[in-house]
Amino acid sequence: MLMWKFVLPLLAAAGCLAQDRPIAFTGARLIPVSGPEIANGTVVVEGGKITAAGATPAVRIPANAERRDVSGKVILPGLVDTHSHIGGVDGGDSSASIHPDARALDSINVRDTRFKKALSGGITTVNIMPGSGLLNSGQTLYVKLRDGKVIDDLMIRDASGNIAGGMKMANGTNPRGAPPRPGTRAKAAALVREQLIKAREYKDKAARAEADKKPPRDLRMEGLVDVLDGKRTVHFHTHRHDDILTALRIQKEFGFKMVLQHVSDGWAVASEIAAAKVPCSIILLDSPGGKIEAKDVQWATGAVLDRAGVLVGFHTDDGVTDSRLFLRSAALAVRAGMPRERAIHGLTMAGAIMLELDRRVGSLEPGKDADLVILSGDPLSVYTHVLETWVEGKKVFDRADPKDKLHQTGGWGAGSGDSAVHVDEDSEGQ
Repeated sequence: MLMWKFVLPLLAAAGCLAQDRPIAFTGARLIPVSGPEIANGTVVVEGGKITAAGATPAVRIPANAERRDVSGKVILPGLVDTHSHIGGVDGGDSSASIHPDARALDSINVRDTRFKKALSGGITTVNIMPGSGLLNSGQTLYVKLRDGKVIDDLMIRDASGNIAGGMKMANGTNPRGAPPRPGTRAKAAALVREQLIKAREYKDKAARAEADKKPPRDLRMEGLVDVLDGKRTVHFHTHRHDDILTALRIQKEFGFKMVLQHVSDGWAVASEIAAAKVPCSIILLDSPGGKIEAKDVQWATGAVLDRAGVLVGFHTDDGVTDSRLFLRSAALAVRAGMPRERAIHGLTMAGAIMLELDRRVGSLEPGKDADLVILSGDPLSVYTHVLETWVEGKKVFDRADPKDKLHQTGGWGAGSGDSAVHVDEDSEGQ
């Protein structure tokens, strides 16, 4: 009995070490994004990070590594979706038009099966945003699609330990309506300016006040001060060319960081967007319909913006576009003239830059998180399937698993009876 007292802890420790054993994916065609494609490449993963990636003969594989032969397959960095609504997320309500205090964090259901569907499309990093029915719907949340039980397991934190996220704003048709919502586009812009001026004054007053005379805390103003201070990037829903220019004017006036989302008419004002040095996350639809203000959307928008020097990424706006079909966004852009390497950059590194996560994700480089997608063929081919998705060195989707495959190939409601994340056996039914 005394002997087992010492042996059991050693066995447990050995099990923990085995879980952190390096993995070498060999023989794949690598698309590192940070450099040219590699016909016969190897990626080494250890401790949740990429430790090596390059041509197979040049990569040193640790002696204790698990070797996985993926010859004939393609490896991409995990895809970054800069605008999604998975998790049943919501934000502010109809009591006002501007809600910078509302947090997506407080409304996300991690058991939503759309998380698993996103993984089946190769998506590993997501900006989960409330809707665009208000001028400001609240704070967005940046997440990794880890195998988690609660939202805390998925949220991304910055180097200081702060929860990472942006701010959702919108203009155009969606946020218009009866009071307290604005009835016109001009009034919408005026309301936004009014609140940003109040936030600037709130910030200045707090800075001038002595410690015991600080103004009462105002969560709405604090959210906008984060925007003014550059702590939160504004993700601005906008479609029509005039609405895009309004967003650019407001951004210039107050100096906050911004990503333009959708930009259906971006092709019409590409030079103005480029001059403002504001990135664009676009959505490409393969069928007509939708709102009137998006009637002039073009597949060529990505190519036009890219030629103008704009940083271009893609998003799903799930469920406007199904997360399982995210690779198709780049394929449609290439079909309309966007260079292949720029379109793939738009699925990966561009989104990482927009979320200020480019030191961690977006390319296959040593030191970055081991977020990988293993594909059956070329990423832009309609015949290609996502075979496996890995987040931080752990496999979180496997097409060979029938349950996972159902999420990838099933119709509406596929997998609706299952949790999208891991659930302990003894917690079922509780």
